[in-house]
Amino acid sequence: MTATYTFDVFSSLDGFGAATGDWTGYWGKQGPELLARRLETYDQDLHMVFGATTFTAFIEMLAGSTEDSDVRDPWVTAMVNTPATVVSSTLDGPLDWPDVTIAREDALDVVARLKAESAVPLRSHGSLAMNRALMAAGLVDFVQVTLFPVVTGRNGVDPVFAGAEDFDLELVEQRTLDRDIQELIYRPTLHG
Repeated sequence: MTATYTFDVFSSLDGFGAATGDWTGYWGKQGPELLARRLETYDQDLHMVFGATTFTAFIEMLAGSTEDSDVRDPWVTAMVNTPATVVSSTLDGPLDWPDVTIAREDALDVVARLKAESAVPLRSHGSLAMNRALMAAGLVDFVQVTLFPVVTGRNGVDPVFAGAEDFDLELVEQRTLDRDIQELIYRPTLHG
């Protein structure tokens, strides 16, 4: 049996994964339903997969946060306590993460192996470039986009699908959280 792989990403309506300026985490739109849903998603048996850039950003955010900041929301704590593989040819251990393995091979090989060997679902939060390549290789089973009701045209950074191949998306699940945040789960297939 092959483990499923979900590319999980936050996005503004105009397709950015983050923003600068006076935008805060979650673009300031988080509410109790979003946070409960995130905890429900991450408080189960999973194996996380990260690219080095995203993993390093998480480590730095956690190191610079306090216990009551949104960086330490319960779902983030659950994610940190989930076994993880980081695809990197440059990171060295030890890393400030409870159960992490560094994989030095190509991400396509790492994820193909993990899909074949893992007894639990695989999930990646962020890691945009890596996940675009995995999608192009047909290794992503689901794309979960949490769409925040903002346009960050002037301050948007990290365009989620910039440079991606063309995909058709089949909507397999959707929900509205806190009145105007959309969680959309798609099954991607290469277009054409």
